[in-house]
Amino acid sequence: MSLVERLNQDMKQAMRNKEKDKLSVIRMVKASLQNDAIKLGKDELTEEEELTVLSRELKQRKDSLQEFKEAGRDDLVEKLIDEIKVLQVYMPEQLSEEELKSIVLETIKEVDATSKKEMGKVMSALMPKVKGKADGGQVNQLVQQFLS
Repeated sequence: MSLVERLNQDMKQAMRNKEKDKLSVIRMVKASLQNDAIKLGKDELTEEEELTVLSRELKQRKDSLQEFKEAGRDDLVEKLIDEIKVLQVYMPEQLSEEELKSIVLETIKEVDATSKKEMGKVMSALMPKVKGKADGGQVNQLVQQFLS
């Protein structure tokens, strides 16, 4: 079942169950997917493009969550945590720390990087492998750790 079909099914279920917050998040994701398809001049997005949109939506909410925590806006923090939970349902299964470390080390060997100066080269080779399956900040920290 495609992502759009899953979203449509879940949207109908959220309407039946009167889950306003979940419904709102699903509608936002569907709108983002549709907007990207229009931008790219396509009828449907590929799985990778859909994953890019989902990752972007999730990252935006995580960034906002951090800002709201710092500002002491507990009312908005709870709402964002709920939105993040809804979005994570549609994301691929996240890599464990051990799996991520092995992929990072493997990629460093592939590109033959030896210092932090070559971090960009490592990250550009690594990110497509872990797209949607790991947090970019965590990946960045691991690369820095292994290159130092």
